[in-house]
Amino acid sequence: MEISLFTASIVAAKRSNIDNLTMKFIKFILFKSLVTVVSLSAFGLANSQTILRASHQFPGSTGDVRDEMIRMIAQEVEAANVDLVIRVYPGQSLFKATDQWSALTRGRLDIALLPLDYASGRHPEFSATLMPGLVKNHEHARRLNDSPFMADIKSVINSAGARVLADTWLAGGFTSSEQCILSPTDIEGQVIRAAGPAFERMMVAAGASITSMPSSEIYTAMQTGVLDAASTSSASFVTFRLHEHSTCLTAPGEHGLWFMYEPVLIGQRTWDRLNTEQQNALIRAGQNAEEYFFEQAQLLDTHLEEVFREAGVSVVHMTEDQANEWRSIAAETSYKVFAEEVSGGAELIQKALLVE
Repeated sequence: MEISLFTASIVAAKRSNIDNLTMKFIKFILFKSLVTVVSLSAFGLANSQTILRASHQFPGSTGDVRDEMIRMIAQEVEAANVDLVIRVYPGQSLFKATDQWSALTRGRLDIALLPLDYASGRHPEFSATLMPGLVKNHEHARRLNDSPFMADIKSVINSAGARVLADTWLAGGFTSSEQCILSPTDIEGQVIRAAGPAFERMMVAAGASITSMPSSEIYTAMQTGVLDAASTSSASFVTFRLHEHSTCLTAPGEHGLWFMYEPVLIGQRTWDRLNTEQQNALIRAGQNAEEYFFEQAQLLDTHLEEVFREAGVSVVHMTEDQANEWRSIAAETSYKVFAEEVSGGAELIQKALLVE
């Protein structure tokens, strides 16, 4: 229609015997108008896409599997051709690690991958997802995903204004610049970052001092002597190069004590403004990423040991007896306090323990 008007205007101008200079001016004005119309149309098409922002605290240039997982979801969603684009912001470049949950549930952030325990200050039930000794191994963690225990956790997530796109669990361990941490007596006198209140209670009961911080800050704290030891996931041990300030690593092994739930979440406000095709694309991408992560998480434990050994760090594993010593302390501290302070806490712990 615009092109027809453009042509008609020129013809009308010629018929009225307007001089050449005026004719050129008319052509210029009409041409600029046509360009504006086309540009606005293109702009409208470009803006028909929905753009989501995804945040996490882990480096985006070191091959961290958590960053890869988010980018995998972004690529699959874009390939689905549902006018949905996910932009990934790694390394706390958009939100600080501990601010992501609040931003997500308030609609300031669309997607986040974060340790759920980071939000336990607002929702104390989440401490159960980083509880000493509740999870035995990767297969056990997978079975937990479909259990009444996780159904209760996800109910809290949903009520708070978010929903799970992918379940992920990471194994972890302990590292120290002082001595190997195997039995509870080994932690006496050490300052440790213990990854959440449940682990902190157990560590304090064993004689440790606590300094709390996100995993992304452990490296500097160990470098400057603020920390003697730290507990975190296999992925974070490697990503944050903690071998550079360690003398001994207690790796997950057969009798690991440390498992953490670290899901991919989408804000409910974001979810509600997506159409059905976009929601289904996200569900499919999340499921595929979850399967990928399950395989990679097990490889992370092996890679962790390789990296630390190559750096000259001693690598040890707890025996069953040593792990049970820690669990006995956890039962009298972490489990007990959780049951007393969290509504339904005792039942939640029991549901987790019933999963074989």
